[in-house]
Formats: sequence, C-alpha cells, structure tokens
Amino acid sequence: MATKDYITGRQKYQRPQGILFADNPGTIQNGFYVPDGVEIGSASHSGNFLILSDDNRSPIDFTIDRIETRQRTINGRMRSFHIADKLNLSLSWTLLPSRSHSLLPKFATATGIPAQALSGFQEHTSDGGAGGNELLDWYENNQGSFWVYLAYDKYTNFDADSDSNEYKHLGQYNQVIEMFISSFDYSVQKRGGTNFDMWDISMSLEEA
Repeated sequence: MATKDYITGRQKYQRPQGILFADNPGTIQNGFYVPDGVEIGSASHSGNFLILSDDNRSPIDFTIDRIETRQRTINGRMRSFHIADKLNLSLSWTLLPSRSHSLLPKFATATGIPAQALSGFQEHTSDGGAGGNELLDWYENNQGSFWVYLAYDKYTNFDADSDSNEYKHLGQYNQVIEMFISSFDYSVQKRGGTNFDMWDISMSLEEA
C-alpha cells in the first residue's frame, strides 16, 4: 500500500486535517511524514491511525513546559541548567457529530476513499475525520503513549533541506510527537433522530 497516496486521498482540501493520531511514529516517504498501517474504519473498527476532523474545532493551543533548574550564582546572576522542552496540547470541538459516517466507511487502502456504494451511506463530518465516538474509542483504548501528527506551518522542521525546500512542506504533516492523553471530557449536546448526536469534546495531551 502506498500510504502517502492514501493520506493524500483523505485530504478534502489543499492541506490535510490539522491532527492525526497513530500507534506508530510512521516513516518518511518522499519527504512526507506518514503513519504505517491502515486507518481505523478501513476494514473494521481496529486500525493503526485516526484522522481527526477540523469541524467546529477550536484553535490548537500549544504550551511549552521548559524543564530546567535555575539558581543564582554568588554574584547574583541567574544560571539555568536546561533539561528538555515538552509540549502540551489542548483541543476541543463543539457540536461534533458523534460518528463520522452513517456506516463503516471501509476506506480503500490505496486511495483512502470510503466505499460509498453502500445503500444509505452518508458522511457526517464534512472532511470525513473522526466523530465523537471515534475520539472516545481512541481514548479508551490508548492508556499509554501514541504519536500525534500535526499539520501547521512549522517549516523550520525542514531547515536541513537544500535550496529552501523547507518552504514546500505546508501541505503535509510536518511534526510527529509522542504524547499521552492527560484529560478527556465530552458532553452530549443534542440527540439526533436516527443518524447521529452532537457532542462537545475537550482533551489535553502532554509530550512523553
């Protein structure tokens, strides 16, 4: 399976959804960060990665936790012993559909396109990303760390490229971080008829 082509097929716009969860750090294929394996919903409810929806998502809030020891020397000047910088993320959605599709999408492993030939098949999130149930299921089944792929303008991750190629990575996942979920809360705001409910979700993640 050409995972890069699959990920490209899952993009509804010029850039991928802002966030992807995976159980692996993936590989670099032709300069692209891509997860290994198949997306949840490709063949069953199990899978290796989950593409999150941008529908009604609040800003991705980044907080950097600088781990260091500071002390003043005998002359009064501050000295710092820096250990590491760790990233914390805060995410939330309002009125997110409780399911991304009306039926198991069975994403084609070559193109990422769902098998829409099924009678009554509908896509409930506009970009086909995870609904509330998929997010909750990921939280319940990933007590340990996993990898978070982020797609935003952080071109300096590619500053080792020659000829300013670091500016050409905007349309792909450009940062992969091993993280834990530190909190997860959800509320059922509106109950639908026979299709889906509307959920509010908030979650926090911290770097391993």
